[in-house]
Amino acid sequence: MCDTFIALPPVTDDGAVIFGKNSDREPNEAQVLEYRPARFFSAPQSVACTYRTIPQVKEIYAVLLCRPFWMWGAEMGANEKGVVIGNEAVFTRMPLDKSGGLTGMDLLRLALERSATAAQALEIITGLLADHGQGGICGYEDKRFAYHNSFIIADPREGWVLETAGSMWAAVKVRDFYSISNALTIAEEFDEAHPALIDTARQKGWLKTGQTFHFARCYSDWFYTTFSASGQRRDRSLELIRNFKGEMNTAAAFNILRDHQDEDYRPDSHFLGNRICAHAANKLARNASQTTGSLVAHLTTQTQTYWATGTAAPCTAIFKPIWLEGEVLPEPGIEPAGRFDPQSLWWHHEQLHRRILLNYSERIKPYRTERDRLENLFLQDASEISSESRAEFTQHAFTMTGDFTRQWIENFKALPAANRTRWHYRQYWHKQNKKAGILI
Repeated sequence: MCDTFIALPPVTDDGAVIFGKNSDREPNEAQVLEYRPARFFSAPQSVACTYRTIPQVKEIYAVLLCRPFWMWGAEMGANEKGVVIGNEAVFTRMPLDKSGGLTGMDLLRLALERSATAAQALEIITGLLADHGQGGICGYEDKRFAYHNSFIIADPREGWVLETAGSMWAAVKVRDFYSISNALTIAEEFDEAHPALIDTARQKGWLKTGQTFHFARCYSDWFYTTFSASGQRRDRSLELIRNFKGEMNTAAAFNILRDHQDEDYRPDSHFLGNRICAHAANKLARNASQTTGSLVAHLTTQTQTYWATGTAAPCTAIFKPIWLEGEVLPEPGIEPAGRFDPQSLWWHHEQLHRRILLNYSERIKPYRTERDRLENLFLQDASEISSESRAEFTQHAFTMTGDFTRQWIENFKALPAANRTRWHYRQYWHKQNKKAGILI
């Protein structure tokens, strides 16, 4: 489903704002990591979003996006001003518009392109909601999947949580840290809201006479919210952030996004999607629960450093440093789609990820040691590198990661091919691999 968090000083160890998000979607729904430069339009333009075309503004900022390959919008991203946003699917009592509107991912990208601060991004998203509404099918293969959206919005100075239910919304300013999953979390207290938020709940009978208004209680859809297992994931991420309180840093953010709760975790051992690092497993409860991309941001007023996997499964992926300066990303290769292509960054890594899944609890152990060693090198060097060398270092990190991934693919190819997982899980992944045309 997805998990997003933010930590502010004094929770962080160096006074930075730290943001993290896992984007959980269908297992073959490859994600594009891309940079889009700033643009200025001298004449009126329009912008074609996923389902709706809207007027363009005169100037848009440069953006780093993590985008499902078939969408215009993005699951998470950042802009040249240091604004970072991640979104979550939420399930509410308000009607869904499956025919069109702006998707939550469209709203996120539009806000990144148009906002210089987190507060401005909040204003832009709520304005777009009022002008165009939210809607459209959000599933790749599941053409019935639609939802409303919540967001964490950050910049080097502050963070906001925005939660929506159709055209209704409420927002809170983050005081120290916050986490969202796939449920409304805002309760009685909020800093900003749609002017008709409380009256709408009262008119629909969700707020009874004499009751105190509670946004999540009034607007949440109980069934989908419960079976998304969002409460368990959110509780876990909040627990982990509390454990790091005062010591929260970039490496800690990686660990949170990789969390499975159990040291000897097996992805075939549970039915619901109740782990932060999500692995798809069944059509009923975990089909749209594969982490297909991850992003961490370390934001100060001087420097904004972004760490992206560009690949699925953060437990098997490497976070690489990116700065929105100079040549931001190396040549991307083939843009991924829903079929296997080893020339794309995303699908190249899938050869490794899906081999580890054959016997996860055993294969992850030696790999994890080497993964951490490589990332620690990146973390150390990134903290010391001069601004003039950042683009070259990003290129170096992507090249080293590609070589590292290639070597581990070969290492696992050399092992016995026995699949030590339960039958239903094995069958699920066999079908996904066949559909994608990837041989494991």
